[in-house]
Amino acid sequence: MAQKFLEAGYHLCKIDEKPDIVIVNTCTVTNIADRKSRQLLRKVKEENENAIVVAVGCYVQVAYEKVKSIKEIDISLGNVEKKDIVTIVENYKKNKESIASIADINQEKEYLELGSVTFSEKTRATIKIQDGCNNFCTYCLIPYARGRIRSRKKENIIEEVTEIAQKGIKEIVITGIHIASYGKDLEEDVQLIALLEDLNQIQGIQRIRLGSLEPTIVTEDFAKRLSKLEKICNQFHLSLQSGCDETLKRMNRKYSCSEFKKVVQILRKYFEDVNLTTDIIVGFPGETEEEFKQTYQFLKEIKFYKMHVFKYSPREGTPAAKMPKQVDGNVKEKRSQKLIALSNQNQDTYNKKYLNKPVEVLIEEKKENIWSGYTKNYIKVCVASNLNLENQIISVTPTKEVDQMLFAEK
Repeated sequence: MAQKFLEAGYHLCKIDEKPDIVIVNTCTVTNIADRKSRQLLRKVKEENENAIVVAVGCYVQVAYEKVKSIKEIDISLGNVEKKDIVTIVENYKKNKESIASIADINQEKEYLELGSVTFSEKTRATIKIQDGCNNFCTYCLIPYARGRIRSRKKENIIEEVTEIAQKGIKEIVITGIHIASYGKDLEEDVQLIALLEDLNQIQGIQRIRLGSLEPTIVTEDFAKRLSKLEKICNQFHLSLQSGCDETLKRMNRKYSCSEFKKVVQILRKYFEDVNLTTDIIVGFPGETEEEFKQTYQFLKEIKFYKMHVFKYSPREGTPAAKMPKQVDGNVKEKRSQKLIALSNQNQDTYNKKYLNKPVEVLIEEKKENIWSGYTKNYIKVCVASNLNLENQIISVTPTKEVDQMLFAEK
């Protein structure tokens, strides 16, 4: 969307520079995301009363009637309408009449190309390869906000990554709503692993990182082929949600704990010192103390590097919101804190293995004389240096660890 405005002659500015137009791309993955979206929409109008405020995205898509009641919004657009955002804003500027346009996302059959990629990133670029999800987990609104799976054509992805490489960007992150499903809706016989094999051959790109992976895609053959790609980062985010089979069934997840454990074993077989992260929901309806203990023990056994812990919140319109035995908020908080403590402990233990050992870091940003970036297995490293290290992959030897970050000098 930003690129479309740039192409139309606009320029990007910071929120405190009194913009003429403010685009708020909303999220609806949790109740907290909904609330933050509403608060931000009101705040930007309050601080920029003359600006045109445009609400777009997932919260608008699934809560259209609620969004319409927010008087601070001038234009409300769903996910399909993003492609026409400049034209819609131009029409509003002429007529000064509020605009709301929300198409049925489930009628979308093909991946929606928004246009050319932006090059605001200097180091790492995010490449979206698909949209939508067909899984219908009982707690999730994503299929309603994003529609069914729609894969991007492989030639378009390759063209974009080639263009990015020519700009000097060294790392790409492959993302989507459900990247494991890539290619399943295309007529041509293409899968995620085949796409990655092609991307691995593009000159200039030095690292390929994968976004969240559904564990069921990881087979022996998948991991073996993946491990032969020298640019693939040895860090994987596997979406788990619970370490208890009964809870997983109520969530409508498509695997058991034993199957998930086998996936972990396969990845650790093919990738040396692989870094594994995950998402966990605590306090899902019906989660007893015994079920939580099973989850805790499973997580303790797997030893994830980092766990993103979410306290379950009911999403209106999902089956889980109507389930009996909703868990008390205080219980959710205690369980959440226990898992966060385990995550921090795991992270410290993993990081300390790299003290006084050389690591390769792709430098991303600088604050004062401290540069920072990430290793291939996604450990954050801060480097004190007066040299210009921007967008370089450098070798340093960390000597200390503070707040889950390693520190070195160059």
